[in-house]
Amino acid sequence: MLAEKVDYVIGVDTHRDQHTLAVIAAPAGAVVAQTAVRASARGYADALRFAARHAQGACVWAIEGAGHYGAGLTRYLAEHGETVLEVGRHARVERRLRGKDDPLDAIRAARSGLAAETLSLPRAGQRQEALRVLLLARRSAVDVRRVALVQLRSVIVTAPESLREELRRLSVTKLVQRCSRFRRSGSRTPDELAVVLALRSLARRIEAATEETDELEREIRQHVRALVPELLDEAGVGPIVAAQLIVSWSHKDRVRSEAAFARLAGVAPLPASSGQTIRHRLSRGGDRQLNRALHTVILHRRQHDAATRNYIARRVAEGKTTREATRVLKRYLARHLYRVMQNATPLTT
Repeated sequence: MLAEKVDYVIGVDTHRDQHTLAVIAAPAGAVVAQTAVRASARGYADALRFAARHAQGACVWAIEGAGHYGAGLTRYLAEHGETVLEVGRHARVERRLRGKDDPLDAIRAARSGLAAETLSLPRAGQRQEALRVLLLARRSAVDVRRVALVQLRSVIVTAPESLREELRRLSVTKLVQRCSRFRRSGSRTPDELAVVLALRSLARRIEAATEETDELEREIRQHVRALVPELLDEAGVGPIVAAQLIVSWSHKDRVRSEAAFARLAGVAPLPASSGQTIRHRLSRGGDRQLNRALHTVILHRRQHDAATRNYIARRVAEGKTTREATRVLKRYLARHLYRVMQNATPLTT
């Protein structure tokens, strides 16, 4: 346990503008001192000086939200040689029972770190953070394109007959191109003109979102090739899936084992037996974006990889359902991709 290795743990409850700190002594967990600092470079320096005064010995920092509100503090501490652990936020049920208070949350963060059997290191690396924000931006662009395309087709359904007949049989690409070239015309009735303008606006929005998505994907591919290029050699793993795998995994030894990675991905088998039925199911927890990435790979391999199809057929012949066979495949895939990332030699960090 961490309590056997350090003298102090500094818990941090993070917020957008202010962080609350609590120093507790190991192994008893007694509160030594508390303070609050601004979420700024000057505040981070104040936090380090506070720790130097009240935690004179081996110490670690246990930070809630190390990848969000606490990202700046985490980077600052790492640059100054401090050991930082990432602790999860407390469940809402516990907060309802025990109350919500920043000093209390800082103490809970410190004691959670103190009681930890294994160390959870924060996500690290400038390229990993770059991948995370690029994925976020691309996901937003994809959502904009999808919504605009649905709205475009909806407008066509209720459009005047002349427009509907012209547009309804076009493919998506040709439909967007045709609608984006619409112009005002004095020969159109007011309701037709309104429909034409709406179609043009939606089509141009789709084109802009598509261009943005392609640009972001090219940038994501470059970062993936610099970090774990081996992932792109795996069947069904494209740049977007590879980027999500890297973001969730972050760096070597952050996730302690392939079993922990499977648990993080929500593909670790959970017992679901009852009576004479003995079976397992997938977890509904974990990182859902990582889970989605693994699911995307499995869908691709089920369609294009003969070995995957043969494996599922063999399992089904043994009495398993297709869903159960897929569960086993996801667990295997998590193990394999974890080892690929752990053994990769990045071109740069």
